[in-house]
Amino acid sequence: MRKIYSTDLSDEEWTCLKTHLPASKLPGKLRAHPLREIFDAIFYVLKTGCQWRLLPGDFPPWQTVFYHFRKFRLSGLWHRIFTILRAMERKRNGKDPNPSAAIMDSQSIKTTEESAGWK
Repeated sequence: MRKIYSTDLSDEEWTCLKTHLPASKLPGKLRAHPLREIFDAIFYVLKTGCQWRLLPGDFPPWQTVFYHFRKFRLSGLWHRIFTILRAMERKRNGKDPNPSAAIMDSQSIKTTEESAGWK
């Protein structure tokens, strides 16, 4: 049994997340590492900012975790998951699931005087 981290998904979060994951390409084949542990490891890296190679030893090997993270990114899975979660959260707060506007603050972007047209 591995240590429980504050970044681990709750049972409720995992139930919600796994319903949006694609089915395994090889049904019946058991994974060497449960997908939930891989997601927990990914969220650990994202939350703590640690390097992949410094992932604690009670998670699956860092190479496996990074492989899945990259595979999910290239397939667009992260984007789909975040789109679904954003819509669910907006709906839960009584808003339209799809945002109709975005606000960008130009003060947060540093520029030089030359790029702003100043001399």
